[in-house]
Amino acid sequence: MSISKNKHRLMVVLAALICSVPFTTYAEEEKATTEIGTAVLSQYIWRGQELSRDSLIVEPYITVGYAGFSANIWGNIDTNTKLTDETKWTETDITLSYSKEIGMTTLTGGYIYYGLDSIDDSQELFASASLNVPLKPTLTIYREMAHYPSWYITAKLSHTVEFGNDITLDLSGTAAYLLSDDSEGYPKIKHGAPTGDEFKNLHDGLVSAVLNIPAAKNLKVMPQIAWSFPLSGDASNEMKWRSLDGSRNNFVYGGLAVSFNY
Repeated sequence: MSISKNKHRLMVVLAALICSVPFTTYAEEEKATTEIGTAVLSQYIWRGQELSRDSLIVEPYITVGYAGFSANIWGNIDTNTKLTDETKWTETDITLSYSKEIGMTTLTGGYIYYGLDSIDDSQELFASASLNVPLKPTLTIYREMAHYPSWYITAKLSHTVEFGNDITLDLSGTAAYLLSDDSEGYPKIKHGAPTGDEFKNLHDGLVSAVLNIPAAKNLKVMPQIAWSFPLSGDASNEMKWRSLDGSRNNFVYGGLAVSFNY
């Protein structure tokens, strides 16, 4: 299902409404937050899938939070898509979530709506648990419940290095397992073609580094770099099959993000 102009207008209106809500009225009591930002990246890689190449990617977003609840709108703009050789808004996602700390554990649950161009829109439920200890081990389970039934499970470790002047470096590593219920949506690949079986194996790994640099009050810039790679032979075959030229399964990409909090 392609994203229509009406859907884009709806997203813009919703973002404007979020921005206009007087969150500062509750700030002292509940510490409500709003963050607006954008990232300019060299490539769009999602769960090991190459979704762009040889073009800049622009990803604007807005997130509001209040009393553990969070709402996020995120978009993806490809400045030169391989299909049309033109700038195109390719995706709009909405994420709703709730987080709560219980002892040394942070529990989060939520819902993601993926508004996609050229293919059917997607929906997921997710739940995660993080331990508030060194390396912050986090387990997250995603369940696709619309057009591409599957389970996507990630295990993540992360660490923040603190420098002077409030500059920090966020380091993380993630390993993912994909359990497909659909041999067409997420098939097992062999010799460059679907086998008719569902994918059930370790999938992609991701390591990333993000440098957080305060630039002004409530404003920061974040140079970043990431590496996406397969964790199994099945994943290598599947990632190559999904790549834009059918031959790549490793992707190094990065760029710069800017965010403003109020």
